[in-house]
Amino acid sequence: MRDWDEVVAFACALPEVVMGPYYRDMVPTVNGKGLVGRSREPDSFGLPTSTIEEKHMLIETDPETFWETPHYANWPAVLVRYGADQADERVKLYIRRAWWDRLKKAQRQRYGERP
Repeated sequence: MRDWDEVVAFACALPEVVMGPYYRDMVPTVNGKGLVGRSREPDSFGLPTSTIEEKHMLIETDPETFWETPHYANWPAVLVRYGADQADERVKLYIRRAWWDRLKKAQRQRYGERP
């Protein structure tokens, strides 16, 4: 993902995703929950993870793409650098997982197993 517009386009192509307010910004949301968010950090966006352990795994296995600041410590979210083309499919997978995690039970049944 090269920039915020590309992240938004990918996220909004997922079912049930609409642009909505989240922390004083308009971001892709699912059931009123932010799916991805702009970051105050240049060249990165925020991505929620299912657990803190998942976040640490992403940072440990690909620190060039996934990282955090003290602001995100002890919180299940990771920063993702724009332009990490070699990790593009992995980034998309974790956006899909964040999407699935925000679905309601009936929606999960409709869309199947977690990616």
